[in-house]
Amino acid sequence: MVRPSIVILTGAGISAESGLSTFRGNGGLWEDRRVEEVATPEAFAADPDSVHRFYNLRRAQLRDVKPNAAHHALAELERAWKGPFLLITQNVDDLHDRAGSQRLLHMHGELRKARCLRCGAIHPWDGALDQATPCPSCHQRSSLRPHIVWFGEMPLDMERIELALYLCDLFVSIGTSGNVYPAAGFVQQVGAQAHTLELNLDASQTTSLFHESRRGKATDLVPAWVQEISG
Repeated sequence: MVRPSIVILTGAGISAESGLSTFRGNGGLWEDRRVEEVATPEAFAADPDSVHRFYNLRRAQLRDVKPNAAHHALAELERAWKGPFLLITQNVDDLHDRAGSQRLLHMHGELRKARCLRCGAIHPWDGALDQATPCPSCHQRSSLRPHIVWFGEMPLDMERIELALYLCDLFVSIGTSGNVYPAAGFVQQVGAQAHTLELNLDASQTTSLFHESRRGKATDLVPAWVQEISG
């Protein structure tokens, strides 16, 4: 018997329970600037030092957090599931990776990687980046940027994601706000055969589009749902 195809989308809510700060103060500010002002290609071109400083702080914070029960439950489900399975995360942290997830796509990029604007090489990166840092491949300076999808850029792996959504039998959204596109529209891209489930602390902007919605912490809801579906 072929098991159903599962596609799971995770957002900031799952990482927040590991204590991961969003670096947003009151009014969505960082150093008296809107976070969006340090998360665009234009911002990087105009003030690369500020952009590097913002992401260096976020990268450093990863050393102080660990995957939580929800991350581990999803990794356990992946290992146990015999059918098609894809985990898509909007998060740029590596908590899913550290929990053991492998059938995983980081649609918004990864904090612990750097990309060269000159040669296009992508490198694992744990330390700080600045304009003086040379690319390990082409050795050019002032060429490395965080491997992050900024506002105005196309998310990664969209063709693979769209195909998986169309073919899936079960789509589950976990810890998302429903206001960041294109991810917020995934629930509308699934095929007619798919059941859709939202696991969230509060109602999202797309809650009404799901067949089923459950409220609570991801660390409670996700392990319980995984146990239920693993049966």
